[in-house]
Amino acid sequence: MNMHQSIDSAALARAAATVPPKQAIADDKDMLRAARDLTKDLIAAKPAIYWTDMLLSAGLGYAALAGTILIGSVPLAVVLGTIAALSLYRALLFIHELSHIHRDALPGFRLAWNLLVGIPMLTPSFMYEGVHTLHHARTRYGTVEDPEYLPLALMKPWSLPLFVLIALLLPFALLFRFAVLVPLGAVIPPIRTIVWQRFSSLSINPQFRRRPPEGELRPRVFWQELGGSVWALALLASTFAVGWQPLLIAFAVFSAAAVLNQLRTLVAHLWENDGEPMTVTAQFLDSVNVPPPGRIAEIWAPVGLRYHALHHLLPSMPYHSLGEAHRRLAAHLGTGSTYDGANHPGMVPLVLRIARSTMRPR
Repeated sequence: MNMHQSIDSAALARAAATVPPKQAIADDKDMLRAARDLTKDLIAAKPAIYWTDMLLSAGLGYAALAGTILIGSVPLAVVLGTIAALSLYRALLFIHELSHIHRDALPGFRLAWNLLVGIPMLTPSFMYEGVHTLHHARTRYGTVEDPEYLPLALMKPWSLPLFVLIALLLPFALLFRFAVLVPLGAVIPPIRTIVWQRFSSLSINPQFRRRPPEGELRPRVFWQELGGSVWALALLASTFAVGWQPLLIAFAVFSAAAVLNQLRTLVAHLWENDGEPMTVTAQFLDSVNVPPPGRIAEIWAPVGLRYHALHHLLPSMPYHSLGEAHRRLAAHLGTGSTYDGANHPGMVPLVLRIARSTMRPR
């Protein structure tokens, strides 16, 4: 859902206008060729890994969430709430895989994920499918037509904390969308149009307007929106039976997961493009890998997202193969290569880099 309308789009334009165009980066054909040739045997999704990972993450998350709500000890509730937020965050990020995997690769996985994770967390897969692929379009990345790009490194310092903290409101905004706006849109077409265009995608670009769904996505949107609306209304109705506390605790856990995801998004790219089309190599270098030996990245960038730059080279590569693909490419291309230029040590240095960039005079 586009939760960044309050980031002034005019500021985006001013930033782009005051920063000279970046020198074009030519494509590194050796790297692109190696990425294609060295990973051919890794492109098959393994259903056992997907199903086991998703089901265990969701099961642990919901069990910990139930404990958070029911337990009487505040310290234990904090511990269980943290486990719930991290586990459900991991389960939720399979939405990224759903936007890339072939429709026949994992029979039943999309339906199961929506029933177990997407609809219960009010984030069904239609909110990313058909949107995220635009971010990977060769001529859209980093431009005003990219739903998932803002030149954050070129904006004002206040934009970064706003970008992160606004995620706290996401669960409440999603509840309002599905419980109020979807039913209203069913009887008032103009509301339906506005909701679809501006509040039906996990995007960060306030200028993005979503086009009507087409093809096989259309029936999925109908059933997922219906399921989300029924669930949202059931959540509100539950407060008459058990009060507001369980729902507010659950939303606090979901808000924590949303903030963590926003922090991950903040360091998924360097956000240094001023709106011009970029070569594939330039897009790669504007993206971020946080490879081993550090292990903490697997917590804040799970389901393969610690290899986000590599993902932009190989967007159809299943998440469980990215680690091996990275090892092969790093060994083949070596230290100091273009490939090595997208590898970074961790979240904190990346946040500091972007923060310093926002403080430079324009």
